[in-house]
Amino acid sequence: MRVLVVFSHPCKESYNAAVCRKVVATLEEQGHDVRLTDLYARGFDPVMSAEERRGYHTPGANTLPIADDLADIMWCEAIVFVYPTWWFGLPAMLKGWLERVWVPHETFGMPTETRGMEPKMQHITHIGIVTTCGASWLVSKLVGEPGRKTVFRGIRLLCGARCRTMYLAHYKMDTSTQESREKYLAKVGRKIAAFTAR
Repeated sequence: MRVLVVFSHPCKESYNAAVCRKVVATLEEQGHDVRLTDLYARGFDPVMSAEERRGYHTPGANTLPIADDLADIMWCEAIVFVYPTWWFGLPAMLKGWLERVWVPHETFGMPTETRGMEPKMQHITHIGIVTTCGASWLVSKLVGEPGRKTVFRGIRLLCGARCRTMYLAHYKMDTSTQESREKYLAKVGRKIAAFTAR
């Protein structure tokens, strides 16, 4: 399977970086073709400029600023997002990547008065999220997990009708222990392997 791993954390020594390495290593061990895009490391600009916004709905022109990233999501059959949940949602860097890269006419057809939005990412059959949350499971659920909804209710809508999803979170990360972190890494390996099994 062709798997794109999208990683969003500014610190290379972070626990999230260790989680990302575990995800990539597991996928490679399973024989998948893996591409990693480390948004902070490569200096991705999450801010949509005024010029880019003005051309957002123009076929062809809207792909020029993000051609390489668009090629990645056109290539993959599965996407795994690895990021910390901050303020219950996606980091601004990752949100900016979604806003700039998932452009109309390429990833979806614009709705009209007579038809709805046309999903164009039918080749994507798996979407996974591997994250850490400072809050507890209960508080996260009470708030509504907006980051999870953005990916699983928004991005997934553009993918194959039977697109599978997987969500893994290490809750109460701010009070985590060495033991809880090691257990989570082991769980990530098991769940990723099962989720992407052929």
